[in-house]
Formats: sequence, structure tokens, C-alpha cells
Amino acid sequence: MGAMLIRGRSGWRILGFLATFVVLELSWEAARGTALERLVIHDATVRSATFLINALTPALAAQASESSIRATGGGLNIRNGCEGLEVLFLLTAAFVVAPVPWRQRAAGLLLGTALIYVANEARIVGLFYAYRSDPALFDQLHSTVTPVAMILIVAFYFYAWLDRTRRSMAAA
Repeated sequence: MGAMLIRGRSGWRILGFLATFVVLELSWEAARGTALERLVIHDATVRSATFLINALTPALAAQASESSIRATGGGLNIRNGCEGLEVLFLLTAAFVVAPVPWRQRAAGLLLGTALIYVANEARIVGLFYAYRSDPALFDQLHSTVTPVAMILIVAFYFYAWLDRTRRSMAAA
């Protein structure tokens, strides 16, 4: 049965996708407590979200403090897993096994990375305000709605990119 699963290109793509995703996840897990984790969580995620919050509501005077956004009336802790890397790893794994030339893969992944970053920052800002106004809404958004939304955004993006690339390759 196992041998039947990996026959053909589809089977190898599935294995390649899974292997890539697992390697990326394990590598990120190994980075806990390192300068890389601080760069991703504090510098790229928390500081950027804090900047956006202060641009939207300067009276809150939100501050980035390590992995937290602090503000009078409530803040938000950004933990490993909240920075959006899991969906980036899904997208990366998908592009690694995508049946398109490497140049298109790289371009798609670069644009997708930007999309994920922007979507995740919007998610964090939204969660910040939800927590302050309605903790029950925050719980629902944090545990179900926004994770599913992030996966759907990435899946739709990948499908659209792949479809567009295949059409342009067929026309050439």
C-alpha cells in the first residue's frame, strides 16, 4: 500500500511537500530562543504591528516589548506560532514541489511571502483590538477564524499563481 502511494509524480510531490514542511517546522523549532526568533517575532512582527496600532490609534501609545504589544487597557503576547511562519512553510513546501520552472517558483514565493506578512500583521492588529474590546471574540478569532483565513488566503494565492503560470507556459 505504501509503495502505491508514492508511485508517480503526484506521490513524490506529496512526499516532497511533507518533507519540506517538516524540515522547515523542525528548523524553526530549533531556532527557539535564538537571535533569529527575536528578529522574526520582536523586530519583524511585534514592532511592525505596534507601529500600525500607533498609526491607527496614537492615543493608546502602544509599545513593543520583546514578544508583547503593551498598551493601557490591554495588550497582546506574540508567541512562537503567531508570526505566520507555518503558513509560509506551507507555501514554501507547495512551491518546492510545484510543476513549474524554478524562476516562477521563486517569484511566486517572494510575492507570497509579502502577502503572508501583510495578512499576518493585519491579523495581529485585528486580534489586538478584539482582545481589548471583547475577549470572547478574541478567543474565537484567534483559535479558529484567523488561522483558517490565513490558510485559505495562502491556498487561493498558490492556486491562482499556479494557474496563471501554467496558462502563460501553455501560451508560450
